[in-house]
Formats: sequence, C-alpha cells, structure tokens
Amino acid sequence: MIKTAITEMFGIEYPIICGSMMWLCKPEFCAAISNAGGMGNITAANYDTETDFRAAIGKTRKMTDKPFMVGVTILPSVRITAEHYKMYLKVCAEEQVAGVEVSGAPVDKACGMEYIEMLKKAGVKLFHKVGAVRHAIHAEKAGYDGIYAAGIEEGGHPLDDDVTSMVLTPRILEEVNLPVVTVGGMVNGRSLAAALMLGAQGIMMASRFVATKECNIHENIKNELIKRQEHETALICKSIHLQARALRNKNVEAVLQVEADGGGLEGILPLITGDRIAKAWETGDVDLAPMMVGQSVGLIHDIPSVQELLDRTVQEAIDRIKGIGSRINP
Repeated sequence: MIKTAITEMFGIEYPIICGSMMWLCKPEFCAAISNAGGMGNITAANYDTETDFRAAIGKTRKMTDKPFMVGVTILPSVRITAEHYKMYLKVCAEEQVAGVEVSGAPVDKACGMEYIEMLKKAGVKLFHKVGAVRHAIHAEKAGYDGIYAAGIEEGGHPLDDDVTSMVLTPRILEEVNLPVVTVGGMVNGRSLAAALMLGAQGIMMASRFVATKECNIHENIKNELIKRQEHETALICKSIHLQARALRNKNVEAVLQVEADGGGLEGILPLITGDRIAKAWETGDVDLAPMMVGQSVGLIHDIPSVQELLDRTVQEAIDRIKGIGSRINP
C-alpha cells in the first residue's frame, strides 16, 4: 500500500488517476479503473445533453461503488458551448461525484465563481490541470482542492510553456499548498516512484490506459502503441494556439504541412474533427486522425488488464523506493 493525500482524500487504494480522454472515458472503462483500485474518469464532452450526461454518471455507479472523476475540458470547441460547461459542473454538483478534473480555462473565469462554490458546497473535489506555476497559484486562490502538474510530455493539450513534468511538479510544490498530482510521462512503477520522490501525491496516466484490455478501441490502435517509441509524437496546432501532442501518422503529417503552409484553422479543422477521431478508434485506422498520446508511448510494451496494470505499477514503485533506500549509507 502507498498512502498519500490523494488516497486519503478520495478513499482509493492506489494514488493513480485516469486522465480525461475524449470518446474513451465512458462508464464501463471508468468503472473498471475504479474497481481496480485507481480513480476512473468520465469525460463530460462525450455527452451532448444533460440527460445523457446524468445517465452516464448513473450507469457508472451501477458498475462501481468506488469514487471516480469527471473530466471537463474548457477549450475552444465547435460542438461544446459555454452552456455545456455550466451544465456539466451543475450536474457534477447535484450528483455529488467525487471530483472534477478541469483542463483549459479555470472555472471561475469561464463559468463564474458561483460554480466553484456550488461544487465545494456539494463536497466535490476540484482539481485543475495546469502547465505553469502561475496557473497553479490562480487555482489555489480560486479555491481548488488540488493541482494536476501537466508537463510537455503529456498527450492531448500541454501548455505551450513547454515545461517538463520533472521541473513543473517541484516548482508548483514550491508555490502552492495543495496536493499535486504529476501528469505527463507517467506510465509505470518507475514513474510513480519518481513522482512521489518529487513530492507529488499521485500520478495521472492516460496513454498507458489506452493499451489495456478494457479500453474500448480497435486492437490495431493498441498494437500500434506498443510498436511506437518515445520520439514518435509531434506537437500540432501550435499555429492556432491550441497546442496538442499526438502520435506521428499520415494525418498528423498533413496537419503539420497545413501549418507550415500557413493554412490556419480553416485548413486544419477538417483533419482534427471529433468525428474523425471517433471513427479511427472504432475502425483501427491508425492514419485517419490525430491520436492524442504522450511521449510515454515509448514505455508501453503490452496490453494488460486494468487490474494487472495498477497492481504491478504500485508494486514496482514500492520495490523501486525500497531499492533506493537499501543503497543509501547514512
């Protein structure tokens, strides 16, 4: 067992949280991770209506009695509106979910301080995923309960400050008095042990969870992740100020070419639509869409069950920490 502020806060066995992933973090997958001792995640943007979103929370609760997070990403979107974000947060408060992972704009600026107050009154723990110390400081002042320190290694949308997890985690800890979870490059027991040594109270994994038996995507995608190495990702959409890290493939090369040619949003958008990504996950076409994975892909070597992954990650972390202790002469 590894006890941290995160395991104590949520009453979970392992200090490992699943990061929000579009089209992937749905009830079945979320429940599997929570049942295995970690913290599962429901990605709110998977749902267009309040009825469907609330039903997803209810469905998850039928499959697990353990805590789980809801991921709310507040970034420019063609499909998701400002009213969606407010709806997601309102439902999270009413349903009293364990916690909310916020990415992008902070809740107080995007929706209003009353939504933070609503969540806190409902007992919902609020974490903001940040890539800079200044954003962590803002989150603490606004009343958040914790910080996800997201380094440039992560898949999805790392901040364009381009700071690594190794530096960002201890820097945030120097400036805020909140539990910090390390995000980006987190993939196994070595990662967990390293994060704990940096002062983090846990880790968030996303790319690693994609290559598990319970993740509902085509086996071609999972096998592709095993083949790829740490240098085979690229940062796209920098030209439209929506930086994202994705696995290099024909689609990503096309996006980079559009950017090099000065194509802008109009040229990029057709290549990165949510429908395109969903189709890729379903059909197994590894070149159809940007697959948002991090540099940790180089450390993904198999497709275990979620339970196997979490058990061995924690055991490896314990063994690594004990091994370091045995090599220290006071």
